[in-house]
Amino acid sequence: MADLARLTDVIEPEAKALGFDLVRVKMVASEAGDGERALQIMAEDPATGQLVIDQCAALSRAVSEKIDALEEQGQTLIEGTYHLEVSSPGIDRPLTRPKDFSNWAGHEAKIALVEKVGKHRNLRGELLGIEGDVVAIADKNAGRVDVPLANIHAAKLILTDALIAATQPLVTDGAEDIVEDEEEKADD
Repeated sequence: MADLARLTDVIEPEAKALGFDLVRVKMVASEAGDGERALQIMAEDPATGQLVIDQCAALSRAVSEKIDALEEQGQTLIEGTYHLEVSSPGIDRPLTRPKDFSNWAGHEAKIALVEKVGKHRNLRGELLGIEGDVVAIADKNAGRVDVPLANIHAAKLILTDALIAATQPLVTDGAEDIVEDEEEKADD
């Protein structure tokens, strides 16, 4: 088993040193179904809310080196075999930090609760924001529901046209040049 709090304490400074904000650290079963586990690290560049491949690779190298150095000192952060996965949160990102619930207010979200609120364990609707440690959502069936942050098991944005429009695209400088180059080749 892995101590996610300890892993977060090790990983977050590595992300910060590269100028990234850590979104989530999670251990999951490998998608290959081979019994191996994956240490998933999700981070974002505060300027874009995303990471490009080179940024993911840089964070992966930094975290691998840090974990290796700690293991050489005799610390075991993760029992057994695992592999490292570093990614950007994507458009339909998980909501894991209080600021996520504030920053993405007005967008549709899905929230799974640890314990039911009223008759509901799962909520879906417009995210209204967060005040203190209480998240508000306008659930499509239950109306406004206020949920303590500690009662949220998982939350994520739902992919909608409004979310796509609000999401800052990654660097697209030069995209027009690529199209023009392809058109020039087609004319030859």
